Amino acid sequence: MKKIIFLISIFIIRLYSENVPERIVSLGPAITENIFILGEGDKIVGNTIYCITPDQAKYKEKVGDVINVNIEKIYSLRPDIVFATNLTNPKDIKKLKDLGIKVEIFSYPKNFNQLCEQFINIGEIIGRKEKAEEIIKKVKIEIDKIRRKTENKRKPKVLIQVGTRPLWVAGQDSFIGEMVKFSGGKNIIKGEGGIYSIEEIIKKNPEIIIITSMGIDTEEEKKTWQKYKMIDAVKNDKIFVIDSNKICSPTPLTFLEVVEELYRIFHFFHK
Repeated sequence: MKKIIFLISIFIIRLYSENVPERIVSLGPAITENIFILGEGDKIVGNTIYCITPDQAKYKEKVGDVINVNIEKIYSLRPDIVFATNLTNPKDIKKLKDLGIKVEIFSYPKNFNQLCEQFINIGEIIGRKEKAEEIIKKVKIEIDKIRRKTENKRKPKVLIQVGTRPLWVAGQDSFIGEMVKFSGGKNIIKGEGGIYSIEEIIKKNPEIIIITSMGIDTEEEKKTWQKYKMIDAVKNDKIFVIDSNKICSPTPLTFLEVVEELYRIFHFFHK
C-alpha cells in the first residue's frame, strides 16, 4: 500500500512539474516584478523595455514595449508561456497563439482585490501559489493596521495627478483611489478619474496634491501648480511626488509601500 501511495505521489509531482513553465516571457512591468518577488525571476527569458524593476529585469532580452512586441524575437526565445496584458496588441497575441505559444492575459487591475487575485494566479501558474498567498496575507495584515490607525483621524482632501497636458487624475473607484482611502485620505475625484480642467480642481480645492513621476517633469509641474495660490495644497506647500512605477503599476508589495508613504504624507507632513 505504501509503495502504491509513493508511486502515485511521484506521478503527481512529475505531472505538476511538467505544467510549471521554465521559460517565461513577460509583457508587463508589474508581471515581471511579481515573478521576481515569487523567486522565479531566473525563468524570465524576455520582457519589455519598461521592465526595469528589480535591476535584474533590465538585463533580460527585450522583446518590445507594453503594446507592440517582436513576434520573431519571442518565438526565438522558445518560451513555455507568455504573460501578456490587456494593453498588448491583440494581433500580436493571436500571432503568438497561432505559433502554438501559450499566452496568459492579465487585465489592468481595477482594485486591490483584483491585484491580489492576479498575484496569486501568477503564483499558481509558475508553481509558487503558496508563497503568493503567504505574501498577500502579510500585505493585508499591514494595510489593515494602517486603516485602523486612521479611523479617528481627519481625512485630508487629496488629488492624485497621473498625467499632464491634459491634466489626468485618478478617481476614487480605482486601485489608486483605494491607496488614498487605505492611507486615511479623501480623494476629491469621484468615479474612476480622467481628464479635468484646472478650474474644476480649483473648485474642489485639494489640501494635498500628489504628482506621479510618469513621463512628467515633476519640478516643472510643481512650478505650474504654484500659479494657483488659491488652492490650499499650493498655499501650504503640500505638493508631493511619488514614483509612478509603484503607484501606477503596483505589485502587492509596492501597493503597501505606497499606502505607507501616503499615510506619512497625510498624517505627519500634513497638519
